[in-house]
Amino acid sequence: MQAFTTLTGVAAPLPLANVDTDKIIPARFLKTIKRSGLGVHLFDTLRYDADGKERADFVLNTEPYRHAEILIAHENFGCGSSREHAPWALLDFGIRCVIAPDFADIFHTNCFKNGILPVALPREICDLLIEDAKMGGNARVTVDLAREVVVRPNGEEIPFKIDPFRKHLMLNGLDDIGQTLQHAPAIDTFEGREKSEKPWMPEITSV
Repeated sequence: MQAFTTLTGVAAPLPLANVDTDKIIPARFLKTIKRSGLGVHLFDTLRYDADGKERADFVLNTEPYRHAEILIAHENFGCGSSREHAPWALLDFGIRCVIAPDFADIFHTNCFKNGILPVALPREICDLLIEDAKMGGNARVTVDLAREVVVRPNGEEIPFKIDPFRKHLMLNGLDDIGQTLQHAPAIDTFEGREKSEKPWMPEITSV
């Protein structure tokens, strides 16, 4: 998993509440277990018309937001089903951070597991950032995880809070597998001792 330290990038304004996971990635695209290739279907029903053509008025179909790395939305982002494809689609598009007043619990957890930083800020602050984002590519937003601040284009720093353990994981790029691998020496020592002390036990091999 890619570490998240400090991100400065284009922020896309999405002033919508209750954006559910089916809006983020419709169910018909959940047939894959690959994390790549889903970005093209991100917000599919909002981005494309019935003929598959881009809707000119949707933010991610316009410059500079085609290259957005930050998304700013309203309340209850990521509600609905628990599909992990939702953060996969965001990440494959290029979104590394979502800022909203609050998030659905499972989506919130899945973001951390996939290297996306969900930042919860009050609605009035999100609205300020949305107005900033509407100014375009020159109005870049910075998200500094180490210092726990969002920096507006005018230089104003807005603090946010993050769970210390999740912050550690994000800063170091550790997903569930990465956390386990940190204990690889201890695991190897344990397995070696078990093999020596209990030679009668069958050896577990990978398939």
